Amino acid sequence: MAAISFTLAGQQFELSDADVRTRVAKHHPDQIRQYWVDIDGIQWPVKQVLSLATGLAKSEFQSQSAQRLLAKLGFTIGKGNDVVAVPAGKTRPSPKGTTSPDRVRAPAVADVVLVGCVKSKRASGAPAQDLYTSDYFAKMRVYAESTGKPWYILSAEHGLVAPDEWLEPYDCYLATRGPAYQADWGRKVARQLEQALGPLRGRIFDIHAGSTYIKAVDAAVSPKGAVIIDQLKGLSIGQRLSWYLHRPTASTGDAAEIVAQLSDHSRARALDDVLKTAGNGLRSPGMYSWWVDDAGASDLSAGLEHEIAPGLIYAGLAGATRKSGATSSNTLWGRITTMHLGKKNEFSTLRRSLGSILAHANGQPTIDEARLTLWMHAHLRVVLIPVANAHTLDDLETNILSELDPPLNLAKVARTPLRQRLSALRKQYAQ
Repeated sequence: MAAISFTLAGQQFELSDADVRTRVAKHHPDQIRQYWVDIDGIQWPVKQVLSLATGLAKSEFQSQSAQRLLAKLGFTIGKGNDVVAVPAGKTRPSPKGTTSPDRVRAPAVADVVLVGCVKSKRASGAPAQDLYTSDYFAKMRVYAESTGKPWYILSAEHGLVAPDEWLEPYDCYLATRGPAYQADWGRKVARQLEQALGPLRGRIFDIHAGSTYIKAVDAAVSPKGAVIIDQLKGLSIGQRLSWYLHRPTASTGDAAEIVAQLSDHSRARALDDVLKTAGNGLRSPGMYSWWVDDAGASDLSAGLEHEIAPGLIYAGLAGATRKSGATSSNTLWGRITTMHLGKKNEFSTLRRSLGSILAHANGQPTIDEARLTLWMHAHLRVVLIPVANAHTLDDLETNILSELDPPLNLAKVARTPLRQRLSALRKQYAQ
């Protein structure tokens, strides 16, 4: 495979799969604690391999960086007994202790999810994500949205289609078209991906589609340096439906991984940028963390009369299964847009807290909703992590709040003097 160029720990590197094999040849694998990489049938800790390949200390980079770079070089990545990423053209190693396809994990390293179209469609035009009506497509869509990654639909008629792109019903099945059409279609998809994403070198695509679609896309994007992941290679439709239904999702055991994501300021998005997504990728249950800038932290410190440092100030969930067992229709998109950024502070714990603090700082008798919203847009950013399994969210939040201890959270955390003051202000402005 061609070498890839990348920056890690402030240094520039160029690395090929052959370089990796050469540099680990005189060493032995350390104990695998979480993620592993398969090198010629031997499993190694991902950080050990990237450390040996680059000469960097393992403390100088994150496991996620090692997973991403080694997957780009064409190596199979796994976690525990589960396979995480299998590059196209490779056979998935059998997970230790199981032959069940339901145990294959979703790839944490993919950049984009691609979902194949299906035959069942509405009778009239609709946004592409709503045009296809089969249960199979619905499950693929839920999966794609739950990853939090950009996702597109592979249409046999139109090539690459954005989820919100309007399509009329059509009758075209790629597998029944000849090799020439399929090859032209694959090249068309590659061009459309370049138009949407820029250069494809180093990109990792998680494809959920029939083998004809995958082969055509792989043939067109691999020469451009992209990597295709086909998690469900060789599975029947029934097995695929089972995989989507029982796909392992975030649980309390994954709390450390989600803590790392919620604590990563580089993932925080401006509120205007979140609104521009129109909910794409965010119509799912999940976790979120809110971040404040220097000026905003100063405003909060003045109103609360306790020091608030710039950084993470609040974390929460959206869409958790209720204690009664009833499901919730709430999503990350709904929580952010209609509650936290809504016009009534009584519908949002965070909004009530911020509004009370700022009203006190400005000597206002009531919370000014419009002024509060403008302040939030000016000084806050948010990290949004979709979590498909709503049943795990409440326990997950408990573990995460215990670890992060954001200053403006009031439930599931210690009753500090700062939080006592915040509770008093909330009570004052609720009246």
